Amino acid sequence: MTDSINRPAPAAARTDADDRLIHVDEPLLGLHLRCGGEVPGTIAVPALLEAVRKARSMGLKMARPFIAQDGSESVTAWVEIEPLGPESEGGAGARIELRHWQVRSLPPEDEAAVWRRRVAVERQVADLTARLGAGQQVLFAESRTEDLADVAAAMIGGAGRPWTDFVTVEGSAHQQPLHWRLLDGAAVGVAGSARPWRATLVPQGAAGSEPLGFELYLSSDVPLADVPAAAPEPEKGARARMIGREVAPVLRQPIARIIANAETIRARLAGPLGDEYSNYAADIAAAGQHLLALIDDLTDLEVVEADDFSTAPDRIDLAEVARQASGILGVKARESGIEIDAPKLGESLLAVAEFRRVLQVLLNLVGNALRYAPARSQIWIRLEQEGPLARVIVADQGPGLDPAQQARIFDKFERLGRSGDGGSGLGLYISRKLARAMGGELTVESAAGQGARFVLTVPAASSAAAA
Repeated sequence: MTDSINRPAPAAARTDADDRLIHVDEPLLGLHLRCGGEVPGTIAVPALLEAVRKARSMGLKMARPFIAQDGSESVTAWVEIEPLGPESEGGAGARIELRHWQVRSLPPEDEAAVWRRRVAVERQVADLTARLGAGQQVLFAESRTEDLADVAAAMIGGAGRPWTDFVTVEGSAHQQPLHWRLLDGAAVGVAGSARPWRATLVPQGAAGSEPLGFELYLSSDVPLADVPAAAPEPEKGARARMIGREVAPVLRQPIARIIANAETIRARLAGPLGDEYSNYAADIAAAGQHLLALIDDLTDLEVVEADDFSTAPDRIDLAEVARQASGILGVKARESGIEIDAPKLGESLLAVAEFRRVLQVLLNLVGNALRYAPARSQIWIRLEQEGPLARVIVADQGPGLDPAQQARIFDKFERLGRSGDGGSGLGLYISRKLARAMGGELTVESAAGQGARFVLTVPAASSAAAA
């Protein structure tokens, strides 16, 4: 195939009142068939179908550029559409003529980009997220729906065991985890849930080397069968709920599906599409992701502001939590050309805190640093101990904060003048609440133009006590 093929001869086509092609010349016929159409059948090229419908609805002859793709080729042409009334020979419909047909080969799509899109979709639609070690052992797990709450709790309680101990892998009686490539995409069953589930395993570490760990996502194509009943009226004096843990899963599911469908359209997996429509789909997916993030933040806000909120402290290694946060955000950092310098293997600092909550705080701090740090810069995660306190320090080379900004940065809904980035202004407020609930603190040290240094402090666990 040459890079560009020109066909100057016009191609004609005729549609009926239902926008079905009843006559079509080459090369339009070939494109229509490659897009899954048939003759007679509805126009299968989205851009052409939209143009025909617009011309017929307006009752005007229309001429405009025509752009389409079939996955391997990009087609451009000049299309003229003449709507026909019922009195015309052959009845209502439209007459189509395409001129200056040009075909250009598309470069093969980057497999890494396809993989990143797939992972992004799975992250949004997953109802259970877990972090696994190199041997597929569970490190932590979190569910977003009620029917997976029990298995997530079991995973947390059985941390260190293979994740396959907590589910049923269909078609396999193997007792130990299979190779991760065999489990990626596998159908699994979950006790207490009638829905079918699909597992996605995302390896962590350098490409071409043995994975250092995995992200595990469980997602289902079947939504929850029953919507939880409306929450009872709050007791007198109880805090009003903005969203509620019962409502959040119900909101997440349709939004996650919108994101998944928008990503499918954007990637042209559902068929050829012009660049402008692919960009529209990308905007829809981005807006959906921002909305999901807002739902998560509002849900967390209710949790940390509840009168009975508490954490589940345990002996944890802050170095391991920091490495987990670095691994989770490593791909995003590399895409921005930023290096995350996390504690090295063998480095350790024991503390008394809740693993999941410390990880949540560090993901927020490192995520904020990635948002503000310039390309080809570094983010450092350092550990310190001073007497009974253990500290995790996240420092960046961003624009820094002046004293007035430092005084407001932990306020609720404070975004420091940002607009359009989808942030809710709740991340640091929630993170400080979590730090204080664990008996610690979250502070910032900065100066304008000199980066920022966030310090998470929690109670240290002495090595003697740990023994």
